[in-house]
Amino acid sequence: MDIRRRNNVTVTGPADAPAVVLAHGFGCDQNLWRLIVPALAERHRVVLFDYVGCGGSDLSAWTEERYSSLHGYAQDVADVCTALDLEDAVLVGHSVSAMIGALAVDAVPQRIGALVMVAPSPRYIDEAGYRGGFTAQDIDELLASLESNYLGWSSAMAPVIMGNPGRPELGEELTNSFCATDPDIARVFARTTFLSDSRDDLRKVTVPTLVLECAQDAIAPREVGAFVHAAIPTSRLVTLDATGHCPQLSAPEATVREILRFLESRP
Repeated sequence: MDIRRRNNVTVTGPADAPAVVLAHGFGCDQNLWRLIVPALAERHRVVLFDYVGCGGSDLSAWTEERYSSLHGYAQDVADVCTALDLEDAVLVGHSVSAMIGALAVDAVPQRIGALVMVAPSPRYIDEAGYRGGFTAQDIDELLASLESNYLGWSSAMAPVIMGNPGRPELGEELTNSFCATDPDIARVFARTTFLSDSRDDLRKVTVPTLVLECAQDAIAPREVGAFVHAAIPTSRLVTLDATGHCPQLSAPEATVREILRFLESRP
């Protein structure tokens, strides 16, 4: 199978430069990275892709069996890195892709040498001694709403996720991205995302890791960033002066500045 076509892979920047792979979150595609790509591409080979079922990927390659687990998405990352013969790349994962990144490092350690986790959350549901930001009932209701009326759910939830009511165009962009996803595929990805528990996977991460959290994030509160940082001994936590769950759109300058600082600190 042509992985580049399957995952709609695009590459920009100097061909001989260190590689940075950008992995999008639920309901999104590679287009949501566009505001930070130019700065990254000045000194790095930037790899963008869409998970199967998202964006411009080959929808015929999607199966519910594979993509009902985060491991299926991690295999997409591994396949892309292998197809491009990457070595020691830095994987930048947004939201659920931060956890997918942890799995991908374990799957192809020779391909990925560092992680950047943007607004990560290993577990969305609160438990004793852990705050994920949602009760089990919250998540059940969220998924029920999504499954009964995906377009309505998208219009209501996207502005909440974006978290910038004074900039409605951002919420509209995320709404459009959600609405462009096949509802049946979105349903599976949503359940995989919001019911996942990747806390134990974090403890397996041994590569240098930058954890980027936002000062105000309705989806991944500050307690989550602190948990991720504590679980990965090789990590550094940076709190962006940003609101919402998508700082690559709402605060691109601050986001790319911290990513570049991390990239340039690598030996």
